[in-house]
Amino acid sequence: MAKTAKSKSKPEATPPTLTHIGVSGEAWMVDVSEKPATERVAVAEGRVVMKKATLELILSGDAKKGDVLGTARVAGIMAAKRTADLIPLCHPLALSKVTLDITPDAKLPGCIVRATVKVTGPTGVEMEALTAVSVACLTIYDMIKAAERGVRIEGIHLLAKTGGKSGDYVASASRK
Repeated sequence: MAKTAKSKSKPEATPPTLTHIGVSGEAWMVDVSEKPATERVAVAEGRVVMKKATLELILSGDAKKGDVLGTARVAGIMAAKRTADLIPLCHPLALSKVTLDITPDAKLPGCIVRATVKVTGPTGVEMEALTAVSVACLTIYDMIKAAERGVRIEGIHLLAKTGGKSGDYVASASRK
């Protein structure tokens, strides 16, 4: 009879929990009333990829609907402020700062959209930063779709966040 190797098992790590799911599986809003108000910042990014000619149209200011980048910037800022109206279990937050940078990139070709959102409060602003980027990218698409239907929105992700109980987070280089 062959000997079987004894496996040395490591103690299993506790699986992560989903904070918005109750014990019976129901969705619920997290109670943050006991959490201290701390400064929290989140940075998210995404890309809008298009043909070179479409990017040139944006940069020349000749898009039929007007100032594409300026409109997208305002749309992203407005979206960050309205995140709790869009994502059912997000807390409404009094944001202290929202910046939205849109950088044309001839190598894509397209635009890199980056949002930075700041608050002093009991919960983070990752969803606000991600929402700002998403809506800014969608606005760019909306404003140029008449010139090019094949525009792609790609890579929307959290780059970094600071503050809060879970500490700081920076996306790994392989995820950027």
